[in-house]
Amino acid sequence: MSILEEAANEAAATVGAQEGAHNVMGRTQWQLTWGRLRSDKVSMIALVVVILMIIIALAAPAFAAVTGHPVDAAYPDTGENAFGNPVAPGVNGFILGTDSAGRDLLVRIVYGARISLFVGIVTTAIALVLGVAVGLIAGYFGGIVDTVLARFTDAVLAFPYVLLALALATVFGPSLLLIMILITFFSWAGIARIVRGQTLSLKEKEYIEAARSLGAGPFRIMFYDILPNLLAPVLVVGTLYIPNAVVFESTLSYLGLGIQPPTPSWGNMLSDASNFYQVAWWYVFFPALFLLITTLAFNLLGDGIRDAMDPRTERLIAARRMRKRSLRRKNAGTPPATVQLQQPGN
Repeated sequence: MSILEEAANEAAATVGAQEGAHNVMGRTQWQLTWGRLRSDKVSMIALVVVILMIIIALAAPAFAAVTGHPVDAAYPDTGENAFGNPVAPGVNGFILGTDSAGRDLLVRIVYGARISLFVGIVTTAIALVLGVAVGLIAGYFGGIVDTVLARFTDAVLAFPYVLLALALATVFGPSLLLIMILITFFSWAGIARIVRGQTLSLKEKEYIEAARSLGAGPFRIMFYDILPNLLAPVLVVGTLYIPNAVVFESTLSYLGLGIQPPTPSWGNMLSDASNFYQVAWWYVFFPALFLLITTLAFNLLGDGIRDAMDPRTERLIAARRMRKRSLRRKNAGTPPATVQLQQPGN
């Protein structure tokens, strides 16, 4: 063998070793989480529903343009029957019927989705920032700082939010800004309690002691060493808090403390529809259906993310795959001895 052939073989062996090392490279935590989440059909369906609801909310002007019915336009001639009640779905070009004022119910529902999703996502994001900051400070510093912040958090969690909403709405008047302030105020406390508990556990770890011994300051430790390890539980909590915020906004609007007509909101639509449920079932059914689908999808997605971030889920998924393979072999008539020989290779 010539020197050139030996060099070529060595180069090929080196490339093969590098490719082999690349093939066995470990996956990151986020890759593992996404792999587990993809195997959960319910979570993936919920994710698709959430994405569709967001697209529908963003495309609300397109719905108004296609139907030719602006969101606040009333049609007393075609949108109401002889008795002045809303018309049923499919009548006079109204796909989901009309509301009490003869307005297109479909257009108002998709515009209401804008309000609900905007309030849910924005207030949850602000509450996450506040809750993480308070929880980190309370859990890391401890002592009197922890005592004061923890007791204040408990007081916020124990406060009746409906009474506060009534009082503020009476003084300042109901508005979108008031709703967002109320939802944020009552959401951050639960997040802070979770983050505080996680911080109390993480600050005792060896790598935190090593960072202190190297001269790292408290804020560097909190935001560079502890915070990255809190992203998983914070993401799960945030996903579960969005539907709570949507329901909170709908509840306040239903009580007349939130979004005021003619601005559409699922809550004030249901409040108005309560007077017409005997003659216009669709006026109650479709806003409630959109609210139910949205909150259910977010809750199922949050549960799926929580399970996907649990390392024990990997073993459950592997066991489920083994059971499916065993069932397929059993249905195919594979002898037990063959199954035993095939198992080490799976």
